[in-house]
Amino acid sequence: MKILFLNPPFKVEHGKYSRTSRTPAITKSGTVYYPIWLCYAAAAVEQGGHEITVIDSCANQYDRMSTLDMVTDFAPDMVILDTSTASIFDDVEMGSQIKRAMPDSLVALMGTHPSAVPEETLDINKDIDCIIVGEADLTARELADKIDEIRNDYNRVMLKIDGIVFRDKHSNIVKNDDRQMNQDLDSIPFVSQIYDKYLNIENYFFAACDYPEVQIMTSRGCVARCTYCVYPYMMHGLKYRTRSPENIADEFAWIQENLPNVREIGIEDDTFTGNPKHVIKVCKLLIERDIQIKWYCNVRANLKKETMVWMKKAGCVLMTVGYESANSDILHNVEKKVTADQNLEFSQTAKSVGIMVHGCFMAGNRGETTYSLRENIELALKMMDDTMQFFPLTVYPGTPDYDWAKENDLLESTDYRDYVTEEGFHNSLVRMKDMSVDEILSWCNESRKKYYLRPKYLSYKLKQTIFSPQEARRNIKAAKRFVRIVLAN
Repeated sequence: MKILFLNPPFKVEHGKYSRTSRTPAITKSGTVYYPIWLCYAAAAVEQGGHEITVIDSCANQYDRMSTLDMVTDFAPDMVILDTSTASIFDDVEMGSQIKRAMPDSLVALMGTHPSAVPEETLDINKDIDCIIVGEADLTARELADKIDEIRNDYNRVMLKIDGIVFRDKHSNIVKNDDRQMNQDLDSIPFVSQIYDKYLNIENYFFAACDYPEVQIMTSRGCVARCTYCVYPYMMHGLKYRTRSPENIADEFAWIQENLPNVREIGIEDDTFTGNPKHVIKVCKLLIERDIQIKWYCNVRANLKKETMVWMKKAGCVLMTVGYESANSDILHNVEKKVTADQNLEFSQTAKSVGIMVHGCFMAGNRGETTYSLRENIELALKMMDDTMQFFPLTVYPGTPDYDWAKENDLLESTDYRDYVTEEGFHNSLVRMKDMSVDEILSWCNESRKKYYLRPKYLSYKLKQTIFSPQEARRNIKAAKRFVRIVLAN
């Protein structure tokens, strides 16, 4: 069977929409994430013996008509579209156009948003055949395997496929049993091989790391229960699962050998360091196998120095951490399970080990006040991390924070299109007790300027660019974007 995996176009006239970011948007830093979950599903389906292709209309800035032409030229038996909350109406419309052009093709949606509200999503347009709920790998492969059976006896076959919500031949919406999470993550092919075959790696960029880079997953699920984070709740569950150290090292080695232009690997797990003993095993194996490529990962602020030391030895140059707040009460409110003191200690320890940090603060968390926001910027300036992100709380369907905001009538809008601005930038929809949504956005913009435009930081970046040529490219690329967009706000 021919299966097409599509990251559909959205606001391509304004820039490159990063749909797989945890807060999907056209980013002010220029960051564009790989469509990683779509590509993992593609890898699983290709492994099943099917002919596939992957089209990333966002990264290539293909408009809807160009995308439709490419889809119909491939003439797939099934199309799986990635989605996001802000783009969901456009995503469904794209799927509808594909279905009308190729009525015999099965059209399915995947992603956190339709996983959270599948019935609501299917009600947007009756042309969409089904929703793949949560992790798509195994469900997509089963759908592909059974295309002929589905065509011959649609209702009967679809009813037997776990992990989908579908519209039957009588126009009824049917929710099947959830699919059991894949426990054997080593069984899925390397996602980097999919990137190499079907994507242009130079289309993707993360301002905090070297360019070009690739993004992989070494685990799924999360050890934390942060109330705002949609991926653990709606995509890969709350049970932490890891690939084996050997399998991870094998992919590092494959990237090093086969993608010589790649300068850095991004480990985009929710929490790479969820099991420190496993992390140390991975690091020791990377060292033993003489893996020279740099890498970054997502961590929590309670990470111990011993683990950081091993990560540094194994090539880790950057850790991304969600500080979220400088106020311990707020951190407790969002079930972060770290304290403000731990946030500061983490930053200081990382510096002592020699690993850069990309920190993240949010505005608008439960219990937030103008005073706590002042605490945030004060702590950020004290930390002096390599890069720092300031963004508004964004609550997505399926998360505890979304339910909290709705129950307390804090949402400025319930229209999903308002999750980003007209230009596709991050928007704020959650009111604070003493700040409007516009004031929250303003705080993010002003904090960003305070952080990056102070003489101490500019001097640090200048020295880094001069004395570390490997960092010069990312610094220059990010600076150009900063001047063009951030200073305009």
